[in-house]
Amino acid sequence: MTIRVLIADDQEMVRTGFRMIINSQPDLEVVGEAADGAEAVELARRLRPDVCLFDIRMPTMDGLAATRLLAGPDVAEPLRVVIVTTFDMDEYVYGALRGGATGFLLKDSGPALLVEAVRAAANGEAMVSPSITVRLLKNLARPPAAAAARQPGEPLTGRELDVVRLVARGRTNEEIAAELFVSISTVKTHLGSVHRKLSARNRVEVAAWAWESGLGR
Repeated sequence: MTIRVLIADDQEMVRTGFRMIINSQPDLEVVGEAADGAEAVELARRLRPDVCLFDIRMPTMDGLAATRLLAGPDVAEPLRVVIVTTFDMDEYVYGALRGGATGFLLKDSGPALLVEAVRAAANGEAMVSPSITVRLLKNLARPPAAAAARQPGEPLTGRELDVVRLVARGRTNEEIAAELFVSISTVKTHLGSVHRKLSARNRVEVAAWAWESGLGR
C-alpha cells in the first residue's frame, strides 16, 4: 500500500530534494507540494495525505500554526504531520509536538531517517531526531505540580510503566519487545492501554508525560 506524502517548504530546492527521496521508495509517493503554510493546509484538507512533511518557517502561515490546524487536539480527524526543519530549538520542538505533530526531524538528518520518519508516522508511531530526543524530552518536563495534574485517572500497571519508560528513551516497539522479552503485539496492547489511560494520541505525548512525571529519568 502506497503512503501518500504532502511536502510544504518555502525553498524549492528543499522540496525537490525531499520529492526525489520520497519518490525513490517503492512504497512512498509525493501527492502534493506547497510553498507556504496556508497553501499546505488547503492542500492537506483537500488531498488527505497519509503524512505531511512541514517546515517551520514559511510565509503566510508557519508550520506550527499549520500543524495545529491539521493535527491539533481539537481536530476531529487529525492528519499525521512530521516537522522537518533546520532549527534545533526547544520552543519549536515543544510547539510542534504539543500542536499534534507525530515527528520532528532536522534537515541534516539524512535521507534514510526521513524515509523512516514517514513510514513511522504512517503507522501511527512517532520519531524525533535521535540527536535531540532525550534533551528535548528532559526540557519538556514540567514542575511536579504540573505533572501531578496530568496523572491518569486509572493507574498504569507495572508492565505499562516499563513500556512508558522505554518509549521515553526513544525505543521502537521492536526494541521494547526485545528488552522486555515479550512479543511486539504485547507491546502494542500495553501502548493502547497507556494511550487510553493518559488520553494520549501518540507515543510522543506518552514520552512527554513520562518525562514530566519523572519516569524518564
